[in-house]
Amino acid sequence: MTEWWRGSVTYQVYPRSFQDDNGDGIGDLKGITRRLDHIADLGCDAVWLSPFFTSPMLDMGYDVADYTDVDPVFGTLADFDALVARAHDLGLKVIIDQVLNHSSDKHPFFAQSRKSSDNDKSDWYIWVDPRPDGTPPCNWLSVFGGPAFTWDARRKQYYMHSFLPQQPDFNYRNPAVVEYMESVLRFWLDRGVDGFRFDTVNYFYKDALFRNDAADFRVKTKPDGNPYEMQYHLFSKGQPENLGWMERIRRVMDEYTDRATVGEMGEAHHAIRMMGEYTAPGRLHQCYSFEMMGYDYSAAFFRGKIEEFFTGAPNGWPMWAFSNHDVVRQASRWAKHGVSQDALARQAGALLLSFQGSICLWEGEEIGQTDTVLGFEELTDPQGINFWPEPVGRDNTRTPMVWDASPTGGFTTGKPWLPVKAPQLARNVASQVGVAGSVLETYRAMLAYRRGSDALKAGATVFFHVPEPILAFTRGDALLCVFNLSPAEVSVAVEGVTALEGPSQNVSLDGTRLTLGPNGFAFLPVDGAVSVRA
Repeated sequence: MTEWWRGSVTYQVYPRSFQDDNGDGIGDLKGITRRLDHIADLGCDAVWLSPFFTSPMLDMGYDVADYTDVDPVFGTLADFDALVARAHDLGLKVIIDQVLNHSSDKHPFFAQSRKSSDNDKSDWYIWVDPRPDGTPPCNWLSVFGGPAFTWDARRKQYYMHSFLPQQPDFNYRNPAVVEYMESVLRFWLDRGVDGFRFDTVNYFYKDALFRNDAADFRVKTKPDGNPYEMQYHLFSKGQPENLGWMERIRRVMDEYTDRATVGEMGEAHHAIRMMGEYTAPGRLHQCYSFEMMGYDYSAAFFRGKIEEFFTGAPNGWPMWAFSNHDVVRQASRWAKHGVSQDALARQAGALLLSFQGSICLWEGEEIGQTDTVLGFEELTDPQGINFWPEPVGRDNTRTPMVWDASPTGGFTTGKPWLPVKAPQLARNVASQVGVAGSVLETYRAMLAYRRGSDALKAGATVFFHVPEPILAFTRGDALLCVFNLSPAEVSVAVEGVTALEGPSQNVSLDGTRLTLGPNGFAFLPVDGAVSVRA
């Protein structure tokens, strides 16, 4: 078996928003297939598809009603097979989402489970009796607001849901559930997918005693917009049994050739440590968290997270990402750190693609796309609706991909499911193709540079102690990377290097003096003992 995933770059596609080919305003599988050339030409190794399974779409596909079929809004299984074939022709691997912690309440298994407590699906979901006063068994909260338990009058019990009440959680303490989920994985592996991204990978098992979660130990001066963040979720997720499930998943994957897994670590505490635990030998191949999807854009922050992972989990493997379908886009989130949004977008791309580990790019990052400002009446996301006006929901980052400057950005001939507005139209693919220094061409150059660099794909990272806003590190013994994470010019003294190379931007080298303009970045081959000093 090869380890194609190690150091790879995956491009995340949100099917509703990538390309609509039938004019209904919603992206589809045929549209994705038509646009796969863009991803291949960009220089990525794999494409990750967010859910396209049969669903009532209350959580935009993360509420699955049939794990082995395609929702008609996206197409058919034949369309999916054609997508996989085309991707493979282009040299792209295909990774698909697996949302196995919970299903839709419209799933036939839940419909049967809620009928009675003595049928063959009755124990497939987490059902629990009320306390003597009629309240739920413990204080667990839903990520989308309110208690994590909903009363069902027919069964006269509560069922648990980590997210919407319409997304009941499976009971992984029932062996039949685990066996069924293994069959789901084999269904898609047999269709030729190259791997899976597991949603909420640390949520599967819950505390069997339903003990209360604690208050978050971090000091809070006022309640968060989402009360979920006020608890330290010691018992409602992250249980030791999760690791055994990871090992079972790995055994299934190892039955096939050259397949890979990546887990989404949804955790506010110790996420980096848990990424290491979940990618230990015999478990998942890779894992990512939301650690780098916040507002910190400092050298100390990036250095700290990377060192924490490789120090604590030398046998694990991370996947780093700056944005995805759940967070504010990086060009908007970090805008104040850039001399311009495009300069920030170019640097953020080069920075991410220089990190040790695997990389995931969110669709639109490669054109410097920004979040869309939406009114309440334009929202579809339950998280955004429930917590309006803040925290901001996820629709703002999910607006359609912009291919050209036409009114709907080339996404559809109909009315887009989310609006395409002028600030987003200004950043489109067609206007950047072949334009030297554009965000798109910078990404292409950086991806080509990474692909051709053994140091960037596999070299260990050693950081230099230099003051903010400078981040400097070597990859292996062959390459020095230096970034100015600010909109003001800085300079440093460097030794052991003789020239700039690759996609370095806004930077000059005069002897041993390296000057980095606003948001400048440099790649320098090592030619001796390296040092970097302010």
